Amino acid sequence: MRARVAILFDGGFVTKKLTASLGRFPQATDIRENLERIMRHPRMEGCELLRAFYYDAPPLRDVVTNPVDGSRYDFGSNPVHGRNQSLQDTLSTSADFAIRRGEIVFRGWTVRAHALKTLIEERRTLAASDLGPEVEQKGVDLRIGLDVATLATKRVVETIVLVTGDSDLVPAMKFARREGLKVYLDTLGHGVRRAMREHADLVIG
Repeated sequence: MRARVAILFDGGFVTKKLTASLGRFPQATDIRENLERIMRHPRMEGCELLRAFYYDAPPLRDVVTNPVDGSRYDFGSNPVHGRNQSLQDTLSTSADFAIRRGEIVFRGWTVRAHALKTLIEERRTLAASDLGPEVEQKGVDLRIGLDVATLATKRVVETIVLVTGDSDLVPAMKFARREGLKVYLDTLGHGVRRAMREHADLVIG
């Protein structure tokens, strides 16, 4: 029987890294190409892909009010939000992919870093353009951790590949290894904390 593999993509991390390397927002074909790259690794020879899991939060559709001038900010009109929604929708119907969705929560307004400097230096009045909406992604790490635990305890795969740079997932990595699974890490060339490398059986990217 062929050894089975599950590949878990941390969507926020993956889109950020691929946008930097491609010079554009990634499409579903780019995610698929990275899946195929991983499966071509020598350590994957003879292995069978059980499924690829893609974790992200659906884009916000809220309309919020700037407290300085009362202008309205429509998250849904942001082109990045539209591209992210299209990516998730396409992957959700792609072969061998499952989407796990967290949520995005609007936390209020924050003074942009460049504006803060000029506010201090020039002692000017706060302008509406000085503020940016602050959002928080919730539930993605939890869903990755739960899936790692489920895959490990039910032994439906022999190897898990985590495509991420999030050190919060180290406890999940340690648990999977204690349960006897191989845990590989693909950082897409991103520098990560030593703990992540220590608790991975192999870093493949």
